[in-house]
Amino acid sequence: MKIENMKIIVTGANSGIGLAVMKILMKKEGNLIVAADKETDQLEVIKSDKVIPYSVDVSSEKAVDDLFSYAIDKMGGIDFFFANAGYAYYEEMNYASWERIRDIFNTNVISPIYSYQKYRQYLDGKKGIFGMTVSAIGEMAMPGFALYSATKYALNGVRQSIMMEKPENIQITCLYPIATDTNFFKTSCPIPYKKPFPVQDVKPVAEKFVRGVERGCKKVRPSPIFVFSKALMSICPLIKKIYLALEKKKFKEYKKDRDDILSGDI
Repeated sequence: MKIENMKIIVTGANSGIGLAVMKILMKKEGNLIVAADKETDQLEVIKSDKVIPYSVDVSSEKAVDDLFSYAIDKMGGIDFFFANAGYAYYEEMNYASWERIRDIFNTNVISPIYSYQKYRQYLDGKKGIFGMTVSAIGEMAMPGFALYSATKYALNGVRQSIMMEKPENIQITCLYPIATDTNFFKTSCPIPYKKPFPVQDVKPVAEKFVRGVERGCKKVRPSPIFVFSKALMSICPLIKKIYLALEKKKFKEYKKDRDDILSGDI
């Protein structure tokens, strides 16, 4: 199946994976895309009649309802919904903030789950595609990403359940990227830190996701290194222990830099 002549919603479309996927989809024949994000500056410069920028924060029920209504009004329907919006914190869990926990779960977990519910209800037996960005960190947690890991583990669990209960008319394809070379990491923490290894360029991530959707894949893991290392770690747990020890070392370096900045030593 080719993604052509489709009416598409992409959330988190102004940057990173969402923007890269959207650019691929807009080049395919006949597609019309509502590109949704809190900021739309990168979308506005595209100047394509195939792309309809829509400014929205998808972290609330009303916002998602409004997105569906807007897309149906502008395009006349929705053939493919890509729930990609999400963000991370890179931090030490040395504080107590109900609001901070709630906010990241609203965007990263509740919004895509509710979007799936809305989309299934909207389809009412018609064929449709639902894509969702989960993340490799939803299968292996990392130091510094406790809340982000929690949201992605939640999505991974939801994916496993809905794949067993979904009706035949809905194709679900979930994306499991590793650390990707985008502004995502810059916005997760005001203090520079070393990204988890390895880091993948955003273009092949987007290309493999789109190709996976067209092939009807249930999961898309765009990094061969992650696939191989995950299998290797299951056979030899010591490798996983060494890898995580190296990531913990990076986190300790981040904490030292943070403390130096806060104390005025830098």
